[in-house]
Amino acid sequence: MKKLQLIVTFLAFGALMSVQNAPVESETVINWLTLEEALELQKKTPKKIFMDVYTNWCGPCKLLDKNTFHNPDVVKYINENYYAVKFDAEGNSTVTYKDRTFSNPNFDPAKVKRRNGVHEFTRFLKVSAYPSMLFFDEEANYLTPVTGYLKPQQLELYLKLFAEDKHKEMTTQEKFNDYYRAFKPTFKVVQ
Repeated sequence: MKKLQLIVTFLAFGALMSVQNAPVESETVINWLTLEEALELQKKTPKKIFMDVYTNWCGPCKLLDKNTFHNPDVVKYINENYYAVKFDAEGNSTVTYKDRTFSNPNFDPAKVKRRNGVHEFTRFLKVSAYPSMLFFDEEANYLTPVTGYLKPQQLELYLKLFAEDKHKEMTTQEKFNDYYRAFKPTFKVVQ
């Protein structure tokens, strides 16, 4: 009996040690904010803003959220280098940006799960396709959109392009093409 107790104690101790020494799971969720929260945080700690502009009815938006925005490398990179904003392009929120207030006067609560009125802020940003991922600099100046569903390694190119200010070197299409051809993705593909 003592031998059995000793084995159980040894196994329990081994299990406890393996749990304590296990690598800590990286964050698996992007720290999504409202635009106002991101703008407020920028005042204290300047950082670029990454905005996901989506709609509730958009299939590629849902795939982007499921497959790309839950990739551990994407999550980690966005959380470390950007303030992440999720914005419903047809939602009913009020947004203040650069001393202007935007709303959605054509919002219909009966159409929440299907096409709805387009938000004024969506129009202001000239978003014409969903999903669109928008980049803003550290002073909240709108840089550019990237549209469509992107896999993690495809999005990585743009995340690093803007986070590392490489976009400032892109004065011609050829310079971007060179950057694109030379880019070596490091984000892991997770199945």
